[in-house]
Amino acid sequence: MSRSGRLFLLMDAMRARRVPVTAAQLAQQLGVSERTIYRDIQTLAELGAPLQGEAGIGYVLRRGAFLPPLMFGADELEALVLGARWVRRQGDAGLAQAASNALAKIAAASPRDLRDSMAETSLWVPLGRPADGTRPADRYVQPVREAIRYEQKLTLGYQDEHGSATSRTVWPFALAFFEGKRLLAAWCELRGDYRHFRIDRIASVQQHDERYPTRRHVLLDAWRKAHDIDPES
Repeated sequence: MSRSGRLFLLMDAMRARRVPVTAAQLAQQLGVSERTIYRDIQTLAELGAPLQGEAGIGYVLRRGAFLPPLMFGADELEALVLGARWVRRQGDAGLAQAASNALAKIAAASPRDLRDSMAETSLWVPLGRPADGTRPADRYVQPVREAIRYEQKLTLGYQDEHGSATSRTVWPFALAFFEGKRLLAAWCELRGDYRHFRIDRIASVQQHDERYPTRRHVLLDAWRKAHDIDPES
């Protein structure tokens, strides 16, 4: 491997860490000696990489700092394109446009032009869609996503599995995308407990400026524990 390639891999390894990582850990991951890691860390620092730390303690990238251009392997590039193509088929216009924009930014920020490689990736997501290309419930995905992002309450006009209509004020904190349906996880004020709502059963959405009183990550962690869900899932 060339030295420049190794430096890019070292930066990628640092990006994946939120806490300091030792030279020994980095050396094992990259398959080189600790002495090489120390030398490469020094080189990156001289090039202006936003590194903090010292030998024997560990190194970490400063939060919020600008990072050098990215370099992707063939598998990583295919994973990015496949993921973006899947997102673009989910019916939410905002997410679809964001996926396209993200791929364009990745191509522009990389040390070599990746647009042709991305266009030629032969991995596709042939999801079924109605003949007119729309789904009736798609219009509710974006307001639900925004409420999750900003930790705001929603009032849902909702139909249960028996067709009974109800109104629920909820604290949305997670949205799962399955083939053919989306599932909202939220704290329901009416039930005083966690509930799951199918987006295709939502008849109306009323957005509130009011933030719900519990932070999203607290709700998410408690929900995961209650349902024995892997935090990495």
